[in-house]
Amino acid sequence: MAARRFAGDRLVVATHNKGKLVEIAELLSRFGVTALGAAALGLPEPEETGTTFEANAELKARAAAGPSGIPALADDSGLVVPALGGAPGIYSARWAGATRDFAQAMARVEQELAGTQDRRAHFVAALALAWPDGHVETFHGEVHGRLIWPPRGARGFGYDPMFVANGEAETFGEMEPAHKHAMSHRADAFRKLVAACFAPT
Repeated sequence: MAARRFAGDRLVVATHNKGKLVEIAELLSRFGVTALGAAALGLPEPEETGTTFEANAELKARAAAGPSGIPALADDSGLVVPALGGAPGIYSARWAGATRDFAQAMARVEQELAGTQDRRAHFVAALALAWPDGHVETFHGEVHGRLIWPPRGARGFGYDPMFVANGEAETFGEMEPAHKHAMSHRADAFRKLVAACFAPT
């Protein structure tokens, strides 16, 4: 069945993460869509009770679309490290604690990797686009690479300074934003979202 098409000019971006809001707003700008942050609209962050990236993205999108009356786009993303059994995974933000201290979260990843040579990792992004009537479309993206230590670069956010994508020399924390946006897990999911839900311009 074909995905529902998005026909409006405003979207709520269901996140309180400023870095994520900027990244998604930049991806949306070429479609003439104004991105409204959930925090600016006074929408609370729902508890992430899902067991997958997709479930959490859908939960957040529906929680914003219903009260605002505007379609909402939510992202749930994280770092998956095979040598750690897939951790931190859906708990990626929670590893940073209440203060969102990703230096602490990266140090924990490095500490738990002690003694292993397997530095493979990938970022996962699930994007859910929900309408006020409860309908939702969900898309999955990934980018694969390896982890380095110590972290490098002050761009990006989250675990970006310790992640080097396959075929690249710079971390996501060092990379020009436009280059990262062209290849990131969020860009991969966004391409699928655009192909399914946005009319070509």
